[in-house]
Amino acid sequence: MTSSDLLKAIKDGRIPGLVYLYGKERFFLDRALNQILDASVPEDARDFNLQVFHGKETKADELLDSVRTLPVFSPLRLVLVKDADKLLAATLDALIPYLEDPVAETCLVLVGEKVDKRKKFFQLFQKKGALVEFKPLYENQVPAFVREQSGAAGFRFTEDAMALFCRRSGTSLQEIDGELKKLFQYLGDEKTLVDVEDVKAIVSDTRVDSIFDMVNAIGRRDVGEALRLLGRLLEEGVAPLVVLSMLARHFRQLWMSRELIDEGVARKDISRRIGVNPYFIDGLLSQAKLFSRAQYRQSFELLLATDLALKSRGGSPGATLEELLLNITGLKA
Repeated sequence: MTSSDLLKAIKDGRIPGLVYLYGKERFFLDRALNQILDASVPEDARDFNLQVFHGKETKADELLDSVRTLPVFSPLRLVLVKDADKLLAATLDALIPYLEDPVAETCLVLVGEKVDKRKKFFQLFQKKGALVEFKPLYENQVPAFVREQSGAAGFRFTEDAMALFCRRSGTSLQEIDGELKKLFQYLGDEKTLVDVEDVKAIVSDTRVDSIFDMVNAIGRRDVGEALRLLGRLLEEGVAPLVVLSMLARHFRQLWMSRELIDEGVARKDISRRIGVNPYFIDGLLSQAKLFSRAQYRQSFELLLATDLALKSRGGSPGATLEELLLNITGLKA
């Protein structure tokens, strides 16, 4: 069952008796869990009809007793197991007979980060109930999510504000939701259009901005500005290997973009094929043109050498990264 199928079933009053919610995208997962809870057990009936267990602390006999207990003054009873991916193998095996013949008045919901579909428990669960995965959104899917959330709250973004917000907020939907709530609280009731200055005032991620601007400075051969931005990242406590990883990821996107540009691929198709948010594809494409194919190849040789140096030798990591920037800015076509 997909997450959309599950939400439709909940809305239609067809809550599965066996539900396993898993995946790394906690925002959608938690939303689905709350909808199941609200639809199955009214708040005033939860003292008798809701029981929560936790991971490896769960004892099989206690869990089985709970799911076989009939609801009190309510059509349904909900049993929730959090951190279900930490359940002991013996506990999962003990639940298999229940999966074969679940109690109609009980909704058993398990929540975990991952599942092992090779195990009999999960194969049977998928057959008898709803095994639902919640995957993180791709970067280019984030704007649609932001538009949906902001529209529901009565706000909308200018194009430039959307681009900046998406760049700074990343792809974690829980973090994005938190940033949106802060932003809307800042705007209050008087303003419904979010502009760039509003985003700058509330949403801060100097790491992303610094990496983007640093590569731009490297492409312009502005060594002083590139070194200044590197210094700012290190002063903010960003680990040297994290800086290198961010640079490598950015250069990888640039190289892919440059290859697609040379092939004549359309702008919107480049955004889709490299999985980059369409709201800042133009900036990425402008940077991509600053380097030739030969320079990208040499840049990755330098990035690899720097990675080995940071992991293997002593000395100053900051100086090693400075040497990397000097070498990249000095590349010849």
